[in-house]
Amino acid sequence: MESSYAITAVVMMNMGGPSTVEETHDFLKNLFMDKDLIPLPFQRVLAPLIAKRRTPQIEQQYADIGGGSPILHYTQLQGDGMARLLDEIHPETAPHKAYVAFRYAKPLTEVTARQLKEDGVKKAIAFTQYPQYSCSTTGSSLNELFRRGKAGDMGDIEWSVIDRWGTHPGFVEAVAQNVEAALAKFPVEKRSETVILFSAHSLPMSVVNRGDPYILEVSASVAAVMQRLGHTNPYRLVWQSQVGPSAWMGMQTSDALKGLARLGKKQVVLVPIAFTSDHIETLYELDLEYGKEAKELGLEVHRASSLNDSPVFIRALADIVAEHLRGTTAGKAPTSLQMSLRCPGCTNETCGQQKAWFQRGGR
Repeated sequence: MESSYAITAVVMMNMGGPSTVEETHDFLKNLFMDKDLIPLPFQRVLAPLIAKRRTPQIEQQYADIGGGSPILHYTQLQGDGMARLLDEIHPETAPHKAYVAFRYAKPLTEVTARQLKEDGVKKAIAFTQYPQYSCSTTGSSLNELFRRGKAGDMGDIEWSVIDRWGTHPGFVEAVAQNVEAALAKFPVEKRSETVILFSAHSLPMSVVNRGDPYILEVSASVAAVMQRLGHTNPYRLVWQSQVGPSAWMGMQTSDALKGLARLGKKQVVLVPIAFTSDHIETLYELDLEYGKEAKELGLEVHRASSLNDSPVFIRALADIVAEHLRGTTAGKAPTSLQMSLRCPGCTNETCGQQKAWFQRGGR
């Protein structure tokens, strides 16, 4: 057990992914059970059935990318690097320790909650690893953290929240550097003709139409990256990973590639703008699935690398937390204004309770 007075915990929240193929079913079941992410009628009945039906296909996809998702590996690497930098740039709250709290895969939030209690943590920051806020992602993770807190799983902890950072200069710089590296794979004389497709995980239109800020925040990230790049290339923001028959935000990345081919474009850079590390959406969907489609369409496509172990990105994470710590020390509100606003039309009672709980510092 670590010394209780010393630790400033930084809890890195994300959806997670199965580290092995065998964990795929549990991951899918947890995902489809989350009404914040995928609202379903008769969810407790339908979710396990959908998970069981989809498991063989998704297991094969994880097998095709090496036998599991690397998201835990990279989140731990990013968190450890961030904590070391925080000890240097903000020694007032040192030592810092990063914890991982995944929503649908190991380590689940409830397991991390018990670890916080065991370590005697008294001060913690809930740090979303979704750069752009959505009720379906960050909101869901905060709801689950709130439930663990109310159940007494974490002990007595003073909480504050970092719930979005999609235009932070360090994040923008890290993405821009990876885009430049991908563009450099094309001949200099034709490089400016390359189309940059920023691809983000889509949302159901039922969520978008409630006023969820995710679409606008992803757009802001794209605008910031293009400004940093000097608007050297044509670009579009497109959407991937639609699930089910209902309407989702478009256009889909696959359809955009087909459209570019029809327009006679030959060179594309794909940029994962809403993901902070490689996982199935980048390694399978972008690299294998869309890569094959692009080749058949006669397109040369290079994907900008995910942020993964980027030193620029890890420094950005540390800077974001250090700025937050300076703000909380100065007596500023521990949460953003989003935390006081419940989405219009939201029927999840946990959302309103969660926001009030975090605004009180987890009390």
